[in-house]
Amino acid sequence: MSLDAQIASKAKEIHTDGYPMSIGEVLSLYRDGDIDVHPEFQRIFRWNDDQKSRLVESILLGIPIPPIFVSQRPDGIWDIIDGVQRLSTIFQFVGVYRDHEGRLAQPLILQPTEYLPALEGYTWEVATGSGKVFTDAMRRDFKRAKLEFRIIRKESDDNAKYDLFQRLNSGAQLSPQEARNCLLVMLNSDMFSRISELSENIDFRECIPLSDQKESQAYRQELVLRFFCQADFAGSRTELPMEYGEYLTRWMRNAAPLYDTDESPIDVDLFQRTFKLLNEELGEDAFRRFNGVKSLGPFSISSYEFVTSGVSANIDFWEENADQLAQRVHSVWGASEFRENSGTGVSPRRRVPRLILNSRRFFSSVD
Repeated sequence: MSLDAQIASKAKEIHTDGYPMSIGEVLSLYRDGDIDVHPEFQRIFRWNDDQKSRLVESILLGIPIPPIFVSQRPDGIWDIIDGVQRLSTIFQFVGVYRDHEGRLAQPLILQPTEYLPALEGYTWEVATGSGKVFTDAMRRDFKRAKLEFRIIRKESDDNAKYDLFQRLNSGAQLSPQEARNCLLVMLNSDMFSRISELSENIDFRECIPLSDQKESQAYRQELVLRFFCQADFAGSRTELPMEYGEYLTRWMRNAAPLYDTDESPIDVDLFQRTFKLLNEELGEDAFRRFNGVKSLGPFSISSYEFVTSGVSANIDFWEENADQLAQRVHSVWGASEFRENSGTGVSPRRRVPRLILNSRRFFSSVD
């Protein structure tokens, strides 16, 4: 296909409108439920009070703010694609923002800013210890300020919409899984909730001790997704067609519409059985290197891929032979099927398919 044809084809996939709206109008839309800020995002996009105060300062001074991108759902409600923190900051400052449990968030108390140091201690209308409250005139001016919106209309291609989200947020300080979580909330919020729930499964957590940094980057949720992606893998030993992170994201996007159908690859029972068995037999040593005497070192992602793929594919067998599972897992570290396809010199694109397929055979018997 020629470049002209590709441009013409792709340009048809996204339909947009753009116009300014006053903050007062946006507040009305939010109160009426016509804008979905996805409170789940608030736990991912982390603005502190100084950053929030600078946004309020910009609005008061008329400093240009980047456009807010929203996607129109079939029911007409707007999903925020880019601008979650800007809108949630405004809603919190005005005192209408509700958290992921539907509770009103504490109103924002402004901090001093570069151009308006006197903002310190001010609130919208509820007096705090400082006693500094916006006047009626200040509130009117704030609500009359305009925000520029770009609306991705409901007839736009879904994949194009999610690609746009990734591009717009590529500069944000998000981990790969935090970005996937945002996409998954828009794709299928029920699947997002299930993945989050499974990431807190007690057997799963006890098998996988992680650093605070990994915990804060939604890495547990990534590991849950990896489990289901591995179990669903039906490819060959050849390299994946793309980097593994992109492969996992694409798999998630394909799996989301199938969630809660007979074709869904999200087998919650298989996940729970696998980690219950691993926790009972190995606990926190399930994915740590075994040196022939004891397990040591940190969590190993290669071991996770190999062991969970093999055990889950043969779960009935290992539930009947649970007393031999620890020995089999320990033997992984000396097995050529594992050693030749893991380690720092092996890219995830090559490693993942080989480990999955090797492990299914490796754990198919005790010998």
